[in-house]
Amino acid sequence: MFECDLNSSEKIELETTLSGIIDHDEDQVIFVGLGPAEGRGDRVITALGLPYTKLDAPCYVV
Repeated sequence: MFECDLNSSEKIELETTLSGIIDHDEDQVIFVGLGPAEGRGDRVITALGLPYTKLDAPCYVV
């Protein structure tokens, strides 16, 4: 797991680079938008490769 402080264009660049590296049929890269440090809101989750499946149970990043 990596925590990255990215602006919008840096996130797009990272997604583009990773998209060219991963095996889209087997790998999964998940991006979790935590929002601003003060008053974190809803999490925003996107994925490259295998699709993200939302879990209703409590979620942990390991």
